[in-house]
Amino acid sequence: MILAVALAGGAGAVARFVVDGFIARRSVLPLGTLLINVSGSFLLGLVVGMLDGAAAASVVGTGLLGGYTTFSTASVESLSLALRDGARAAVVAAGHAVVMVLACVGAAALGVWAG
Repeated sequence: MILAVALAGGAGAVARFVVDGFIARRSVLPLGTLLINVSGSFLLGLVVGMLDGAAAASVVGTGLLGGYTTFSTASVESLSLALRDGARAAVVAAGHAVVMVLACVGAAALGVWAG
């Protein structure tokens, strides 16, 4: 089980790297992390709804989706936005953080409901 979670986590991290790199080349805002965290929250909700308590839920949820999503990167990106010039940057950063949390919770709820 530990090896399966570790391998799935590595695959999730690679997926995050690819998706974020693809989106980062096309946007000045950290939209890659937003998309990753929202889609990962939805998928985790779906996994929990479908596989509640199953061993596969640990591998997919903790491993794959744990490696794919990233709260720490989202936090640093919000801080980086806030540290840009002017008061407007702090408002953008706060909005980014609030939108991410609300969107992720909503996506997770939708996933659980769909599962």
